[in-house]
Amino acid sequence: MIQEQTMLNVADNSGARRVMCIKVLVARTVATQA
Repeated sequence: MIQEQTMLNVADNSGARRVMCIKVLVARTVATQA
């Protein structure tokens, strides 16, 4: 499970970016769209 303040490496059209998920809901949304 993704915990709060987990550092995620998100790859998009502009390159790999490091995103800090402050809330679990946001973390799940990012993980689902990736």
